[in-house]
Amino acid sequence: YTEQLGFVLAHASPQPDPFFAIVRRDGVQVFLKSIAPDVPPLPNCHRHPWARWDAYVYTPDPDALHAEFRARGVTPKAPLADTDDGLRGFEIADADGYILFFGRPRVD
Repeated sequence: YTEQLGFVLAHASPQPDPFFAIVRRDGVQVFLKSIAPDVPPLPNCHRHPWARWDAYVYTPDPDALHAEFRARGVTPKAPLADTDDGLRGFEIADADGYILFFGRPRVD
């Protein structure tokens, strides 16, 4: 989240071994939590294929953000596109396989 997506660590707790953190970027904050190191992550796409996204992150300019992420070496899980449900954006998978959609409502 910090190195590839440009988020900044805003909070991590408890110390010295945090199990949750908040990262932020451009007015967006994402809460991340690890319940137990021995429990594998289970992204929505493995529970409910029809509900693939684990998070929707609004961005006013998905085209520019997509170009920035590509320049950082991030490979989108789904390309920048206009979706069937009226959005414009793209998907990425984080290191644990959680799917984040970065986009906005489409302006036609």
